[in-house]
Amino acid sequence: MNIDAHQHFWKYNPVRDAWIDDSMQVIRRDFLPQDLKPILTANNINGCVAVQADQSETETEFLLECAKQNPFIKGVVGWLDLRAECIEERLEHYSKNKLFKGVRHIVQAEANDFMLREDFQNGISKLNQFNLTYDILVFPQQLDAAITLVNKFPNQKFVVDHIAKPYIKEAKVKGWKANIQELAKAPNVYCKVSGMVTEADLKHWKPSDFKPYLDIVFEAFGANRIIYGSDWPVCLLAAEYEQQLNIVQNYIQDFSEANKAKIMGGNAVEFYVL
Repeated sequence: MNIDAHQHFWKYNPVRDAWIDDSMQVIRRDFLPQDLKPILTANNINGCVAVQADQSETETEFLLECAKQNPFIKGVVGWLDLRAECIEERLEHYSKNKLFKGVRHIVQAEANDFMLREDFQNGISKLNQFNLTYDILVFPQQLDAAITLVNKFPNQKFVVDHIAKPYIKEAKVKGWKANIQELAKAPNVYCKVSGMVTEADLKHWKPSDFKPYLDIVFEAFGANRIIYGSDWPVCLLAAEYEQQLNIVQNYIQDFSEANKAKIMGGNAVEFYVL
């Protein structure tokens, strides 16, 4: 089964979605399951995981309803306030829905040490009892805190979104590389090869721009802990769906069929229990 383990849906709201600025006109509209399904079918992708883009339980409810109505959406990574005193009760409530697979917070918009907060770590500590995952969305300068977090909770399943958003446009590798290698030492951490095209030169990227980063990620995590995701529709800022998919598929074209199957779906099924 081929799975796109990272994409988003939204009904565009200019106030809530203020992060979609004037330079992002192409994604300033609704993106709903009926828009994605034919794209997945055309690219031989059997299902997907919908990931939160807004920090609200309303967003989580919206994604769960999308998944309920559309069987090709195999799971939801929603948002809950992990800092809340009532977090265990909220996790218990949502975990009753079998489509609710994990939680994400948009840490890239927070201080570099946000993941070291006691209240946030209290929330992280409650996830495992409900068999829920956590998606780590950070910039490279926040990887030190991510390393501390994943080592503090060795029984919690984590996945790094968008290979931790290295500065591909500037061809920067050094600091990010060392931290990715350190993070990958934790066996409870997976990595999504997703969101790369929007870290490159949006209009002038080349497939070869991504090879140094993919080399590092694949060497660090191995085929058993790498998960494909498109980051649709955000990827449309730089590439059509097929173009971003081709970057990953061309990179792994000489891998064994077993490893290709893991990267393109098997690892996602295992990680999110799809």
